[in-house]
Order: sequence, then C-alpha cells, then structure tokens
Amino acid sequence: MSTRAQVRFATREDGVSFSEHPDKIHAQFYVHSDGYPEGLGIQIATSISVSSPHTSFYGEIEHVQDMHSDLDYIYYVWSDYDKTTWISIFEVQNEKECDHCGSCFDDSECIFVGTPHDLIDKYKLNTDD
Repeated sequence: MSTRAQVRFATREDGVSFSEHPDKIHAQFYVHSDGYPEGLGIQIATSISVSSPHTSFYGEIEHVQDMHSDLDYIYYVWSDYDKTTWISIFEVQNEKECDHCGSCFDDSECIFVGTPHDLIDKYKLNTDD
C-alpha cells in the first residue's frame, strides 16, 4: 500500500496560520509512495536544511489546482524573502473536498508545524531505534 502525499508551496504572510490550509499556493507536486513524515517529511526538511542541501525526493510536478482523492498527507512549505522557512503537515482523515476553497480537505488534521530542524528532531527520533 502506498502512502500518497502532496507537497504545496505557500508564501508566509501576516495573519495566515501555519496550522490551516492557505487559500493560495504557488506550486505543488504529488508523491505516490513513502509520503509519511518519517520518510518524505525528513527528506523535505533535510533538503531545505543548510547543513545537508543534497537530499532529493521524487514527485510529479502538477498544476496548483490538481486534486487527488487518495492522499494520506498534505505538506506545506512556507517561505518568503528574509523569513525562515516553516513546514506544516496535515494528515488527511477523509477525502471530502473543502466547501471553503475546494482545494484542500475539510477533514484533515494538522499534525506538525515547525522549522525543518524541528521536523527532523521530531520524526528522525522515531526512526533511530
């Protein structure tokens, strides 16, 4: 069974919470397997991290309005000029489209908000057994 995810890129803006789906994204890609935080989450955080910029992961670049009904996770990479990059992870509970914007999932729970370093600290510890 594949763990599917979508990685979306959003601009950090005043008044926009990292723990809510933003109204606008600028780019996204779809990852067909290994989309769980201990896998894809660590790869994203490591690729952003100054200490290890050479990690790569595979995904399919998509139009920003492409939707999938089989997602397990949605990641947001939040960035802007002169601001630190943050990452949000939402676990999709059910595949119902949001009535508000139509481009997110109503029934998803934000399970992580933090810097790439915070993500590595949280999820890497779970894989070091």
